[in-house]
Amino acid sequence: MTKNENIGISKAHAGLEGVVAAETALSLVDGQAGRLVIAGYDLPDLVAETDFEGVVAKLWSAAGRETSHAEAKSAIAAARVLAFEQVPILLSAAGGLTITEALRVGLSLLPDEHGQDASARLVGAMPVFVAALARHAVGERAVAPRAERSHAEDYLTMLTGQTPDAAAVKAMDAYLTTASDHGMNASTFTARVVASTAAGPVSSVLAALCALKGPLHGGAPGPVLDMLDDIGTPARIEPWLREAVMGGERLMGFGHRIYRVRDPRADVLGAEVHRLVGGEGRVSFALQVEETAKAVLKELKPHRPLDTNVEFYTAMLLEALKIPRAAFTPTFAVSRVAGWTAHVMEQDKVGRLIRPASRYVGNVPEGLEVA
Repeated sequence: MTKNENIGISKAHAGLEGVVAAETALSLVDGQAGRLVIAGYDLPDLVAETDFEGVVAKLWSAAGRETSHAEAKSAIAAARVLAFEQVPILLSAAGGLTITEALRVGLSLLPDEHGQDASARLVGAMPVFVAALARHAVGERAVAPRAERSHAEDYLTMLTGQTPDAAAVKAMDAYLTTASDHGMNASTFTARVVASTAAGPVSSVLAALCALKGPLHGGAPGPVLDMLDDIGTPARIEPWLREAVMGGERLMGFGHRIYRVRDPRADVLGAEVHRLVGGEGRVSFALQVEETAKAVLKELKPHRPLDTNVEFYTAMLLEALKIPRAAFTPTFAVSRVAGWTAHVMEQDKVGRLIRPASRYVGNVPEGLEVA
């Protein structure tokens, strides 16, 4: 047997860096300029102009299924109410599982039918299941959804058991809008691969959730708070950060695979954090950590662009909204399901199985002729 390192049709790209896998009208991530465009809107304009249900309508329409704001709002609200019927079954199966793991069970309870109704079921079920699981984890009863509430208000109410104030609802809605779609990230690509097999939207979104579960994709906001807790006091900020960077540790909330400058989502969420009542001491401390971290990174890693990313302010925002850390990644899914369902719709229109090639570098039998 001999080893052949050239069998295949092209050079392999680790992580598929720079490989275009699809054409999309859903979002544009401009890493050099630090801009995010969702369904044709600059992110700050989108957050200012509409709510999460409006973003869903724009994403579905951009994917080829024309949907009005009112239609999306009505369908998603009805889906929340319908999903609550599945909560007893879900909670009976949730023992010993994390919220994210149990959420996979919840999604598997939904019928895997094609069409816009299935997409609405997914968007509506996600906050109902996450809120019920989070309350179940601390021994609290699930709170039923109300169709007349907005998606953001209903999620916060189901999660905390209390009626949120207007500032909290606005902040939650801004988060849901901001995280709704972000190019061809790992979970979105996973959704499109599964959708290309014609497996159905529920299977596609369930696969996307499994990809999101990985700590390299959706698990960074919690560790941001762990970092702040570990630093503890203003006097420890700079020495802690220097020791961490010099020891080769990654600072949570800084740097991004795509953005070479500041993550635009950080500015949007940062503005919402500052509008929330309460938590000023924590926010002030976090801002000191942010400014010191950027200075330390610039000094010790001058050739690497490591600015604040969305996870830093996501952590601040979700903590201020009293969302438990165990629900941070599932809350990301409550938002990103908007993009996942739209990408499934878009991939369905393509109608072609995603089947990339691989480059074989193993042993081959003697005398084998290869092209």
